[in-house]
Amino acid sequence: MRFSVIIPLYNKAPYVKKAIESVLAQTWRDFELVVVDDGSSDDSNAVAESILKGSPIPYQLIYQANAGVSTAKNNGVASSHGDYLCFLDADDWWAPTFLERMDNLIHSYSDAGIYGTNYYYVKNGKQSVSVTIAETGYINYCRVYAEKMQMPLWTGAVCVPHSVFDEMGGFRSHLKLGEDFDLWIRIALKYKVAFLNEPLSYYYQDSDTTWRLVGKLHDPKTHMLWNLDYLSLEEMTNPDYKKLIDNLRTYSLLPYYLSRQYHDAAQTELNKVDWNKQSKRTQALYKQPVFILKCRRFLLKCGSEIKQWLIRNL
Repeated sequence: MRFSVIIPLYNKAPYVKKAIESVLAQTWRDFELVVVDDGSSDDSNAVAESILKGSPIPYQLIYQANAGVSTAKNNGVASSHGDYLCFLDADDWWAPTFLERMDNLIHSYSDAGIYGTNYYYVKNGKQSVSVTIAETGYINYCRVYAEKMQMPLWTGAVCVPHSVFDEMGGFRSHLKLGEDFDLWIRIALKYKVAFLNEPLSYYYQDSDTTWRLVGKLHDPKTHMLWNLDYLSLEEMTNPDYKKLIDNLRTYSLLPYYLSRQYHDAAQTELNKVDWNKQSKRTQALYKQPVFILKCRRFLLKCGSEIKQWLIRNL
């Protein structure tokens, strides 16, 4: 079997129908679908089962007690049979030619360890192309990502050889945020990365935020940025990786830096940053008193919420 498509599912009953139907509508038909319900408390499992029942595509619907997205994906892979693995969150969806174009990419760049396509970022009913700096072919993942802080590899638009996934040990199960980046970077530091500059997947941002992990503060034990010490040698010797990880620290850790609970933990990570290589704007930002930063962030948040309300209601 060519592809295995893994969908982790947790309390996404209003959205999973569209995700599954986009997979079943693929023009490339040599694939199986594995849906892993991670202990949903809504009707997600029933919705998925009703759509899959009678499907001509081989499928599995696995139920597990809630253990997190990393474990759900790993269990889905463990039950799969395809030579290549693709992942799709239950509130995102694919264009009909996603697997067909991915197969073409694999044929063109057969020695890559991971494959990705461009994708749409969907918010407030509008879609925009997410990656504007990458060309089709082999890319330097760290350099492309760090240049404008646009993710060239996103979970719903990647494909990983099953053998490479197994070699890397899959997703680290204790991570709840950034588990995908953690795996992609491990692969990208050892293998070539092939990218198709054609948007074929849709990253949906308008779903119910109750169960969303992004945008919330997480225990550092479960956040990938606090769990990259095993790559410390890479950080010392690979300037592209160093630039990327420092940019991610200064960009992603600001909310933690401003929180009373995680301020010290964030400061420890920020102490690793080579500030001489950061932009003057970023340096100036972190030199401001925490109180000023909190006020500024509060005002920006209020402005953003007002803007979103106007977009939704006018």
